[in-house]
Amino acid sequence: MKRMPFVRPTEHYDLQIKDIDEQICALIKQRKEISNNNPGFPPFESISKWAENYELYEDFLKAVFGTLLSEEHFKPMVEPIDFRKHIAVLKSIEKDGLFYTLTSIRQYSNASVVTLNIDWDMTTELPANSHSHSFFELFIGEEYDSRMTNGGSSTGQASYNYVISPPLSDDPSGVTLEFRKYGKPFKNNETGDQIVFRL
Repeated sequence: MKRMPFVRPTEHYDLQIKDIDEQICALIKQRKEISNNNPGFPPFESISKWAENYELYEDFLKAVFGTLLSEEHFKPMVEPIDFRKHIAVLKSIEKDGLFYTLTSIRQYSNASVVTLNIDWDMTTELPANSHSHSFFELFIGEEYDSRMTNGGSSTGQASYNYVISPPLSDDPSGVTLEFRKYGKPFKNNETGDQIVFRL
């Protein structure tokens, strides 16, 4: 999702702690390398012990480790510029009472944008694990970065926009767009459900 620009919360900074802050950055890098950038989350028992040992609040430490877990969310996002053309896709998949469609790819000089549309019949009761409170992440391949920039829903319909960089080829034949369903945003709690479009 798009983020608001971060505003420095205060002009004050105690230069006596600058070296310590740099050490914190070095330790974060070391933590990423040792864990292969997949650290998980410390057990609450460990957090409670650290909070007591270092005179810190437990909820503060939970927030710190939660932020470290979602570092990818803070990666700079490509903003599409210089719209070039639409590429017709016109693909649909029906699954568990939901109708998923991709109509087109919007091509820009530095990115592509796709919109996943989801429709359902409001007069029919959907399965408990259907659209409600779900998030979709788009996966294409290691060479592409894709991010959901915005989304929304109303009665019987939802849509999600994704920015892909670098841009897809103007002839995307053979490309697979894999939408993975999650119970929470930022790639937590993958449900195992996938909606796959082969172009």
